[in-house]
Amino acid sequence: MDLILWRHADAQDDEADMARELTAKGRKQAEKVADWLRARIPDSTRILVSPAVRALQTADALGLEYEVIAGIAPGAMGVQVLSEAGWPDTTGTVLLVGHQPTLGDAASLLLFGETRTLSIKKGGLIWLTNRVRGSQPQTVIKAAITPELA
Repeated sequence: MDLILWRHADAQDDEADMARELTAKGRKQAEKVADWLRARIPDSTRILVSPAVRALQTADALGLEYEVIAGIAPGAMGVQVLSEAGWPDTTGTVLLVGHQPTLGDAASLLLFGETRTLSIKKGGLIWLTNRVRGSQPQTVIKAAITPELA
């Protein structure tokens, strides 16, 4: 399974949390990373998005269909995100558009086996996959991208 954890792009601070919209900078960040993703994700990628406006607007930059999932809204636990994605048993690629610290918590659970402080920059992503070597399951980082590098 491939799991892409994409943090929403830069958003305004002056509204209720769920209604916060992307800034002009955030729209540019989302477009850059969306361009990078479109060139790499399979057509069959399942896209799961937080119901927060900033996450929806970030996902909209892809121009692809997605599912809105309440279980990955702000304040969700990293383990919830992994459950919603079906890690590690789902086949194919799942792209989650969500929030910090939730996405960082999910990534740290997979990489370290525990929740540690791990931050994904606004608009950035971590692309993980799982495999078995010998009899040992492993989590592998396939990519880590920020809008500046996309």
